[in-house]
Amino acid sequence: MSAGWGRVERPDAEIWYYDTAEDKPIIVLLHGLAGYAREWGATIEALRDEWCVVSVEQRGHGSSTRRPDDVSRAAYVEDVVAVLDHLDVDTVPVVGQSMGAHTAMLLAAAHPERVDRLVMVEGGLGGDSPAATSSVGDWLASWPAPFADRDEFLAFFKTTRMVAEVWADGLDERADGLWPQWDPVTLTRALTHVHEREHLEEWSQVHAPTLLVRGEHGSLPDRQVESMCALRPETEVAVIAGAGHDVHLEAVEPWLRVLTRFLDHGDSGD
Repeated sequence: MSAGWGRVERPDAEIWYYDTAEDKPIIVLLHGLAGYAREWGATIEALRDEWCVVSVEQRGHGSSTRRPDDVSRAAYVEDVVAVLDHLDVDTVPVVGQSMGAHTAMLLAAAHPERVDRLVMVEGGLGGDSPAATSSVGDWLASWPAPFADRDEFLAFFKTTRMVAEVWADGLDERADGLWPQWDPVTLTRALTHVHEREHLEEWSQVHAPTLLVRGEHGSLPDRQVESMCALRPETEVAVIAGAGHDVHLEAVEPWLRVLTRFLDHGDSGD
């Protein structure tokens, strides 16, 4: 079988996923807010020798239903369960970044039999303030789409060239220019559910070995990491030097070393 796209029909949404299609153990990747399945490109290529990599394009993103009515945390979790059921797989490692990490954590809490290892990249308990939700929502709404071409987007997206190129790859090319593959109102609604409270009780219900990956300059609060480790002291924590929130894009080689070591040995090392 060759790598390609699969689709799952939910009652209220289509969920697409990218699948390397090898006859190997499955690992699931979940992107963050405003992301897309193939943004994990470097991670997919690094893992595919040992794993069948399934990268889910979450509701509200990419080719999945753009404006679903239900953007609750439970809906995102059950989308992943539906993909696992569709693939006829029971227990898998799940890797998520940012909001995808939050979804992965809630999946491991609600369906502990489905997650045997959990990797949370720059993702915590949720519970940010309404002001934080508004700030992200305003940023998403400020994108001056359509962009005339890739260069215009790269000039707009104020980050490193390497990260900007990955975000540019996720744009939808139409006759009038390049558009984001998401709706800002829908994503802001989805983020509201992440920020409404700290999901500390759910975190306490996670039994899978867990690795928290932080960027040295990331956005995960120290206080929250301390709370998570106090409640589950067996949790591994790895800090990637020089990286920000998009660890998997900004520091690819260090990120992959930490990830593969954890997957191979259940230990992130020093």
